[in-house]
Amino acid sequence: MRTKWLRPLLCSVPLSFTALCAQANDFPTKPIHLVVGFAPGGASDIVARLLQPELQKRLGQPIVIDNRPGANGNIANEVVARAEPDGYTLLLGNPGPLVFNPFLYKQVPVDPAKAFAPVTQITESPMVIVVPAKSPLNSVADLVSRAKSKAGGLSYGSAGNGSSMHLAGATLQMRTGASLVHVPYKGSGPAITDLLGGQLDFMPDSRSTTMPFIRDGRLRPLAVTGDRRVADLPDVPTVAEAGVPNFKVTTWLGIVAPAGTPQPVVKRLHEAFSHALKQPAVKSRLEELGTYVLGSTPEAFARAMDQERQEARLLVQQTGMKIE
Repeated sequence: MRTKWLRPLLCSVPLSFTALCAQANDFPTKPIHLVVGFAPGGASDIVARLLQPELQKRLGQPIVIDNRPGANGNIANEVVARAEPDGYTLLLGNPGPLVFNPFLYKQVPVDPAKAFAPVTQITESPMVIVVPAKSPLNSVADLVSRAKSKAGGLSYGSAGNGSSMHLAGATLQMRTGASLVHVPYKGSGPAITDLLGGQLDFMPDSRSTTMPFIRDGRLRPLAVTGDRRVADLPDVPTVAEAGVPNFKVTTWLGIVAPAGTPQPVVKRLHEAFSHALKQPAVKSRLEELGTYVLGSTPEAFARAMDQERQEARLLVQQTGMKIE
C-alpha cells in the first residue's frame, strides 16, 4: 500500500528536476525587472541605469528599472521577496535594507537574511569625513579631542536615520567615546548646505557629493572611511591611519534575487553582472563616482553580509540607533 502511494511521488521528482534544469538553461526568455529601493536620480538608480545596456546585451532581454522608494528600502525588499523565485525579479540594494533595517526598525516586512539569494556585490564606496574650510579641526584626532571637551559635543549631518553617513558617525562615536550629535536630513544635499553654512561641525559623505566642494576649497577632508586611501585624495589618511584602529565603514550596492531562485539562474545572473562591470565605459564611470568595482561571487557576497549583520547588531545595541 505504501509503495503504491509513494510511486507517483517518487516518479514526479526527476520530472520536476528536469523541468527546473530546462527552465534554468533557457533563462532568460522574458524581461527582467530590477527593483531599486530609492528614487530616480539617486546613487542606486544611477548605477542601475549605467549597468542596464550591458546587461541587456549579455542576457538578450530588456532590463526594466522599477523604482520603489520608501521606508529606507523596506518597500522594495518586500516587492522582491514576494516575487516568484525564477530570476526575473531582482533587487539592487545597499547596507540599509539588506543588513541594518532589521536592527533599526521594530518590525520589517521581510527578513533580508532569509528572504534573498545573493547574486553579487557590485560596488563598494568609502566615504570622506569633511569639515568647513574655516573649521579649526585639522585631523580626526582634533575632531575626537574637541568632541570630548566641548559641552554638548560636535554635530554631524547625514542623509537620514540609518544612512551610511549615520552609521559612520555612530561607529566613530562608539570607537572613540567622542560626544557626537547626529542631525538627520532628508538627503545629503541639505546637510551639505548646512555644513557649508557652519550649522554642522563635520559630516561623513560620499566622494561624489563632497569632491566638488573639496576642489573649490569650501570643504576640507580629514579622512576616508575605508580600509585604504583613495586615488583622488591620495594625501588624505584613512580613519584607521588617523588613529582609530580597525575602522571601516563603507556603503555598497549588491544584487539579490528571491530566496529559492535556482542556482543555475543565479550563476547566469552573476556572470552577466560580472561581465557588465568589466566593460571599460562602465568601470571608468563607476570609478568617477567614487566607487570600487567588485562583482563578487554569490558565496563571497553572502559571507560579507553575514559579517556585517554581526557588526550591525553590536553597533545598534551599543549606540541605541533606531528608526521610528
